[in-house]
Amino acid sequence: MSTAAGSAPRGLWLMLLVAIVIWCGNLEYRKLALSDEGRYSEIPRTMAQSGDWVTPRLNGIKYFEKPPLQYWATAAAYNVFGEHHWTARLWPALTGFLGVLLIFYAGTRLYGATAGLYAALVLASSLLYTGMAHILTLDMGLAFFLGLAMAGMLLALDPRADARTNRVWMHVAAAGCAFAVLSKGLIGIVLPGAVIVLYVLVKRDFALVRRLHLVTGGLLFLAISAPWFVAVSLANSEFPEFFFIHEHLARYTSTIHQRYRPWYYFIPILLIGMLPWTVTLWDALIGALRRPRTSGFDATLFLLLWSGFIFVFFSLSGSKLPSYILPMFPALALLIAVRLTTIDARVLAWQLAPLLVIAVTGLLAVPYTDRLASVSIPAGLYQNQMPWLYAAAVVLLAGSTAAVICGWRGHVRCAVVVCAFTGLATTQLLVTSEDALSPAHSTYHLVQKLKPDLKPGVPFYSVGSYEQTLPFYLKRTVTLVAHQDEMAFGLKHEPRLWVPDLAEFERRWRSHAYALAVMSLEMYEQLQQTRLPMQLVARDTERVFVRTPPRQDEGGSRR
Repeated sequence: MSTAAGSAPRGLWLMLLVAIVIWCGNLEYRKLALSDEGRYSEIPRTMAQSGDWVTPRLNGIKYFEKPPLQYWATAAAYNVFGEHHWTARLWPALTGFLGVLLIFYAGTRLYGATAGLYAALVLASSLLYTGMAHILTLDMGLAFFLGLAMAGMLLALDPRADARTNRVWMHVAAAGCAFAVLSKGLIGIVLPGAVIVLYVLVKRDFALVRRLHLVTGGLLFLAISAPWFVAVSLANSEFPEFFFIHEHLARYTSTIHQRYRPWYYFIPILLIGMLPWTVTLWDALIGALRRPRTSGFDATLFLLLWSGFIFVFFSLSGSKLPSYILPMFPALALLIAVRLTTIDARVLAWQLAPLLVIAVTGLLAVPYTDRLASVSIPAGLYQNQMPWLYAAAVVLLAGSTAAVICGWRGHVRCAVVVCAFTGLATTQLLVTSEDALSPAHSTYHLVQKLKPDLKPGVPFYSVGSYEQTLPFYLKRTVTLVAHQDEMAFGLKHEPRLWVPDLAEFERRWRSHAYALAVMSLEMYEQLQQTRLPMQLVARDTERVFVRTPPRQDEGGSRR
């Protein structure tokens, strides 16, 4: 008995250690890529540099699209540890892993230790959840705090909870909502509020309202969330209208952000995003829907409503991105975990068997990856990615084979653990493989070539476009030329921070003794036709760095 009792904790600690190593292993390796990672690394860099923690700025321009909690956390990480890839990605990675630990705790309290462990394993290995925890966006922080609100309500309203436990956890839920609002806006209170109202109406349990501690919870919510909104509104009178009307009402009801997708958009996202647990998910949902409803608080019904409402809410939105349904995943992980505690081992083996087909298909498809090549992403970059893709397919094939064998032999826990670590490792390999494409998706490599030409305070223009990752690697802002995009609102209120047209840019460019600029290949060719004096410094498949040509007083010593 003592040996068994001692081995279980050691096994859990070992799994935790291995999971942490895999989870954190690639945070520094990958270059910051594309728009989101550039944007959400640069805003906190500017915040940390300026010391202004009230008004977020992108490239030095007022940027009010999102609240500041993640900016604060990342800026603090920069101040303590320095500006690195891993510090830029620390907040989504940290909140993602904390979400796994949270669901372990909540699952254990609600359904038992085995269900808690399974819920954590399912969540930590789900493709979309793990992937988004390692990509720099605001969605993982939002998902964690919404998960905290969900867990708080589940534990507070559990029929076994006494008055003190109910009070404490409802206030935890209120704090979770507040931090969710500070993570990404009003969605942090709209979603939990709508689900609890929906639950009361469906269950017709109006007496439940008395256990929600709405007054004290509401005061705590305001105490946490309101101060920044007041401070930023006092400092920027234009903030309330833009944030609450443009960024919430207009974003949800229209296609102003050009993210329109059909109503069924999230169905394949959910199916793919729940791998390797997709088949088990549907088994779990069917079982949960068929389960008889209990007379007291029904946690299963609450989890179904939580998942279903979030899915429908974002499906009806005029703006859709894959990460929007991320707050569903903790609830789905709990539902799957409950099913796994009762599943027949051979049934689980059959449910995991399709992973073998996916793995073999992946192995066969990898050699053809370079057929995706284009002008912007040459075949050579895809060929550099292939070893990572092969590794991911091999890990998936080996791991899923082992999991199926464990299940076939009657070992459910072994199958779940093996499948979970297979899913986690496979996703991490796929995420890491993207770095092979970074010469096309990031300005890191070009900036290394540009460094000999950089001088402190030199004018630096971004002509006709804005490369989101550029300021982070330059460690400075650039002056936009004939391009506003998402910074249009900020530039409207601070027009001195940009150059509105090419004619003004050409005038300024000719007047500088020394200046730098970045532009697209098309813009470079267009300006060459106007005979604008430019000297090429560096280029890739999409971008060009130029400088003003050396003048006679430079003695020809420079390039």
